[in-house]
Amino acid sequence: MTDLQAVRSTPRRLASARRAVTGAALALAFTWTTVSVSAPMPESFSGLAEKVIPAVVMVTSTIRSESGRAQDSADMPFNFPKGSPFDEMFRQFRERQRPDRSPAEGVSLGSGFIIDPAGYVVTSNHVVAEGRDILIKLSDQREYRATLVGADEQTDLALLKLETKDKLPYVEFGDSDQLKVGDWVMAVGNPFGLGGTVTVGVLSARGRDIRSGPYDDFLQIDASINQGNSGGPTFNTQGKVIGVNTAIASPSGGNVGIGFAIPSNQAKQILAALRQNGHVERGWLGVSIQSVSPEIARAMGLDKANGALVAQVVPGGPAAKADIKVGDIITGFAGETVKDVRDLPRIVASTAAGTAANVELWRDGGRRTASVHIAKQPAPDKQASAQRSDRGNDEPEGQSSKRLGAKLATVTPELRRQFGIKDGLAGVVVLSAEQIDPRREHLRPGDLVQKVDGTAVSTPAEVDKAMEGSGARSRGAVLLQIVRKGQTTFVGVPLA
Repeated sequence: MTDLQAVRSTPRRLASARRAVTGAALALAFTWTTVSVSAPMPESFSGLAEKVIPAVVMVTSTIRSESGRAQDSADMPFNFPKGSPFDEMFRQFRERQRPDRSPAEGVSLGSGFIIDPAGYVVTSNHVVAEGRDILIKLSDQREYRATLVGADEQTDLALLKLETKDKLPYVEFGDSDQLKVGDWVMAVGNPFGLGGTVTVGVLSARGRDIRSGPYDDFLQIDASINQGNSGGPTFNTQGKVIGVNTAIASPSGGNVGIGFAIPSNQAKQILAALRQNGHVERGWLGVSIQSVSPEIARAMGLDKANGALVAQVVPGGPAAKADIKVGDIITGFAGETVKDVRDLPRIVASTAAGTAANVELWRDGGRRTASVHIAKQPAPDKQASAQRSDRGNDEPEGQSSKRLGAKLATVTPELRRQFGIKDGLAGVVVLSAEQIDPRREHLRPGDLVQKVDGTAVSTPAEVDKAMEGSGARSRGAVLLQIVRKGQTTFVGVPLA
């Protein structure tokens, strides 16, 4: 039925619809009287806006391009159409902010907020990371030069300091854990250089992982944020900062009602470390981990798909010294439950180096405990991080495995070159694979299957033989240890 046909057919159902609506209205009226509303909608946000806007600032810094051609930046990498009103307005704004910049220099634009009358300003790391000559502009048009106290790339936070004896307005952090989904929030910032812009919405969701780093735990808000809002605050209705705006989800680069903010309770810890040390020191376990899918849980005999599966152990690291092994599922750390793969990096990172902690493990169908001494996190290029691999390639000929729904082949020099398999790695190469359920993790072309339920395999026939085990059939799933683009990972495959 077309839309027009649907509209034309409506009058014939109008009488019954009215009866249905009347009944629904009575039910709604009854339900409304029994619901407790914790925070009614304010009649106006004007008082709140007036209170906090003075402490929200515009942050600009100069970017020098090595190529000699600079591109101005405001949070996200897209430009306005040439000749459009926004393009002209933004060009004039940049020229006013940096009238003396050279053609090889661009301007990075963002937002920030003052958290201390002594002149400490919070913003996003990506606003100032590549820049110099940082300039802070208040809503009353006062301007100050700022220096970078410290920055944390992994959470995208930076702390600046203004050198002034002037009296400065400031705002305070609130408790982001107290904010409930559906509560009102207000974002303030400088989208497209339009200072002091206020937008209102609600907390849409908590605990969002947008794959920006190992510590993702974002608040999702629908208060509009756009280019230039990064580093700006999101407030609760009491005027406390409950989030630092950092990213948006958008196919076009403009607001579509999905924005992300770093929770204030996470930001406070990072900023305190930056203020004291200029950098953040984190604990390090020395493992690479992945999520536990329902198929992996079944294959390993777990009742629930929770915890973090150890995919790699760094030689000589804290986990290796504590005899934590590849294939272990970490379900608890230092008394805290590890519900999913995102919990462990945050818990370990907040543990001081040198601290001894008990690690709860699931191994070989049973629970056990390991004692580990946490080390200081090394530089990112020297550590194994918690990442989920998402990669694949193409195929020549091979042998089909109906149980796996894949075409497999014994490793040859040609396949090593084609799929980038390192010399010395043994296993069976996946040439092609069916996606039984695209929402779940399955085999991909280029995967190297090394073990099936703990049994090493080197030919397609050995794969099928290993899958005949009665244990796998009773669990309804089989656990594969694979290498994908150089990284060891695990895949749980359901059995028909």
